[in-house]
Amino acid sequence: MAVRARIDHLVTSGTFSLDGGTWDVDNNVWIVGDDEEAVVIDAAHDAEAILAALGGRTLRAILCTHAHNDHIDAAPALAEATGAPILLHRDDLPLWKQTHPGRLPDGELGDGQRVPVADVEFEVIHTPGHAPGAVCLHVPALGTVFTGDTLFAGGPGATGRSFSDFPTIIDSIRERLLTLPSGTAVRTGHGDATTVEAEAPHLAEWIARGH
Repeated sequence: MAVRARIDHLVTSGTFSLDGGTWDVDNNVWIVGDDEEAVVIDAAHDAEAILAALGGRTLRAILCTHAHNDHIDAAPALAEATGAPILLHRDDLPLWKQTHPGRLPDGELGDGQRVPVADVEFEVIHTPGHAPGAVCLHVPALGTVFTGDTLFAGGPGATGRSFSDFPTIIDSIRERLLTLPSGTAVRTGHGDATTVEAEAPHLAEWIARGH
C-alpha cells in the first residue's frame, strides 16, 4: 500500500545569532504529513509562511532539530496560531532560553522516541556535536532522515561556536547517521539535500580537515 504522507519544503530567510555575531541565513522548513495533518520540522523565521504552507491541515507538533535561534525563532508564534506543541531535546534548553527566555518548549524529543503523523512515524536520533541537544529525525517509510545542522551535502555542521564540539559531531554522524540504509535521503537544515551513500565515503576527509 502506498504511503499517504508526503514531504513539503519551504525556504525562509532571517538571521542566525550566536556568540555576539549575526549572519543572514536561508533555512529549510520541512512539513511532513497527509491532507489532514502534519508536523513541522524547524519553524524558522516566518510563522505566517509556514501556516500558509500547511494549508489548513492540523499541525500535530513542531519538531526542533536543535535550538539555534534560526531554527526556532518562529516556533512560539506558530504554536500559538495552531495549538501544536513545541518539542525539543532537553540538552538544548540553554540555547533555547537565549532566544525565548520566557517560553519553554512543551515537551521533549528523546533518543529512540517515536512521533507518529499521518501513516508514518519519526524515529528520534540524538546526534550531539553541532549543539548538545541536536537530533535527527528518521522516517523509514519515506526513506528520509531530517538532519538539521548535523550533516549537510559535503560534510558535518559547524562546530566553531559555543555549545559545539567537532569530535562529538563526527561520532554522531559515524555511529548514528552513516549506519542508516545507504539510499536514505538526507534533508538538511540549510542548502541542498543529499544521501547517506553520497556522504559516507568522505568521513575520513572531514576528520582530516577537522572543520
